[in-house]
Amino acid sequence: MRLLLIGHGRMGRLVEQLAPEHGCEIAGVITRTSGARAIAEGAFGHVDVAVDFSLADAVPGSLSQLAAKGINVVIGATGWQAHDAAMRQVADRTGIGVIAAANFALGMNLFRLIVADAARRFAAQPDYGAWIHELHHAKKKDAPSGTALAIKSAMEHAGFARPIDVSSTRAGAIPGTHIVGFDGPAESITLRHDVRDRAVFAHGALAAAQWIKGRRGWFTIDDMLSSAAGE
Repeated sequence: MRLLLIGHGRMGRLVEQLAPEHGCEIAGVITRTSGARAIAEGAFGHVDVAVDFSLADAVPGSLSQLAAKGINVVIGATGWQAHDAAMRQVADRTGIGVIAAANFALGMNLFRLIVADAARRFAAQPDYGAWIHELHHAKKKDAPSGTALAIKSAMEHAGFARPIDVSSTRAGAIPGTHIVGFDGPAESITLRHDVRDRAVFAHGALAAAQWIKGRRGWFTIDDMLSSAAGE
C-alpha cells in the first residue's frame, strides 16, 4: 500500500520509519514548503491513502486537495475541529474515505470508553465533581490537547452534565499523560493513561490507513475498533 505523508515533524517521521512493518511504502512527503501545489501536480504517482500529521491550519486545505485527487485520508493532526462540518462536506461531495482521531493509540481509545462509563455512573451522584488534567511536551501547540477535549466530550455524552474542569501542562519531553478525576466530599477516584513511546500513535495511524483503504465516508477510531470487534 502506498502512502502520502502530509507533514514531516515527529509523527510524520515516525510513520515513515514504521511504515514497512505494516506493509506500506511511502510514495511521497508533503511539507509546508511543498504544499498544495505538490498534491495538485501528483508528482508522487499512485497513492492509496494520505496520512496527515501536519499543523491544524493546513489540514482543511490539504483535505480539499486530496479529495480532488480521490485520495482517502487519515487525519492525526489536532486543533482543526472548527472546520469539521466543512471538511465532512468535502468528503461527502467527493466520495472519499476519511478517518479522523485526536489520538490513534489503542489504549487511549479504550481508556476513553472506560472514562465515559465512569462518568455515566458518577453523573447520578450529585456530590461528585470531575476534572481532566493533561501533560505534553513543551513544543505541543494546542492546549488543552485534542485528546483531552475528546475525553471531555465522551464524559458529557455519557450524561455528566456538571462542569468538567480541564487543565494543561506543557513541559520538557512528556509524550502524553491524561488524568481524569472524580472528587466527592470524602474521597477521590482517578483514572490515568500514560504514553511511554510516541510510536504507539504511528502504529495506530498506520493501522487506520490500512482500514480506510477502499472505504467511503467519514469515520472515527470507534468505527475502526467496532469493525475489528465484529460489531
